[in-house]
Amino acid sequence: MKKLLFLFLLAGISACKNEPKVAEDNIKADVVFLADDKLEGRQTGTQGEVLASEYLIKRYIDIGLQPKGTEGFLQSFSFKPKTDPHSEVEFTTNADSTITGHNVIGFIDNKATTTIVIGAHYDHLGYGGEGSLFRGEEKAIHNGADDNASGVAVMLNLASRLKVRNDQAEIKDKNNYLFMAFSGEEMGLLGSNYFSKNPTIESESINYMINMDMVGRMKADSTLAVYGTGTSPMFKQTIKANNDKFKIVENESGVGPSDHTSFYLIDIPVLHFFTGQHEDYHKPGDDSEKLNYDGMNLISDYIFNIITDLDDNGELAFRKTKNESEETPRFKVGLGVVPDYLFDGKGMRIDGTREETPAFNAGIQKGDVVIKLGDSTVTDMMSYMRALSIFDKGDEAAITVLRGKETINTKVKF
Repeated sequence: MKKLLFLFLLAGISACKNEPKVAEDNIKADVVFLADDKLEGRQTGTQGEVLASEYLIKRYIDIGLQPKGTEGFLQSFSFKPKTDPHSEVEFTTNADSTITGHNVIGFIDNKATTTIVIGAHYDHLGYGGEGSLFRGEEKAIHNGADDNASGVAVMLNLASRLKVRNDQAEIKDKNNYLFMAFSGEEMGLLGSNYFSKNPTIESESINYMINMDMVGRMKADSTLAVYGTGTSPMFKQTIKANNDKFKIVENESGVGPSDHTSFYLIDIPVLHFFTGQHEDYHKPGDDSEKLNYDGMNLISDYIFNIITDLDDNGELAFRKTKNESEETPRFKVGLGVVPDYLFDGKGMRIDGTREETPAFNAGIQKGDVVIKLGDSTVTDMMSYMRALSIFDKGDEAAITVLRGKETINTKVKF
């Protein structure tokens, strides 16, 4: 009888060993840790950023990634803070008053000739500073749950899924995978910029780059912005073929205010995923309990399917796109609103207003759609910015907004 029980026990242990490993779903736990007050907003060069990088290294090891930084998983970079906002940052190793940031880089080696970079920035604003939109008198921690613990958590989820798939496959994927948590994004895409100039793999081997920045606040209509769709001829059809969940808003340009830009500028195709801005953007209210975790899982599924679909297409062709940022008009005043960048109707829809601003003082509300400003008709974001660019501080302008089915005419004082 004892021998029989021993055989049953042995069979059970053997079955457990042979049971295939399942990819983890740790998205919420990763966000909760990175957006905790004890990390003090993860500002580049602070102890909070170091704590976040140490957590990411542990997660990389747990997933089974190989180190691909310059010091294990880390690629450190030092720089002088800019005094002139129009100048380029100066990376340095021997200077006073420098700040040091840390990219965290892990690798899945499939012995392929090409590599896909999957990235997200993990730094945020600390206690606020110049990038903050918070108008309170006291300093407050800007935890950045959506911006951008959300992107990092989805990146880690993809790393786990791709590692499990390739560990169990007889024939591995035709690309390697490089996972990068960037620092210095909020200070001007510094971490990705540094990597593009000092890559830890041959930059010519990079097939394409996927960036996730603010993917945690999917709205009820399941709108998902995908930027960079024009940077390779393969992207548009692949994005469409794998979508049955989202209302996709496409933008062809490879240039935008996130880390994919650094890769586009060295002729690498890029895709950037984004669920839109909100009233907590760059404010202390961007906390983990406000995120849409079901939406984040759907985005991870979608990107995983896109990567899978593109795997047998070889090295993707790169295509330059029109740079919308070069055409953006400069303006000296603002309404004081958060635009809804995912709105694809006519006009410029407002996602939020800030107190004591021209829009707030004129009674303009979240959800209003600006259709006219001054003498200019507003049909989209670009026409709104052109209309705004003609005004100076102290000017008064007529403004027309749609609020539901109601048309409201009022005036704003800049």
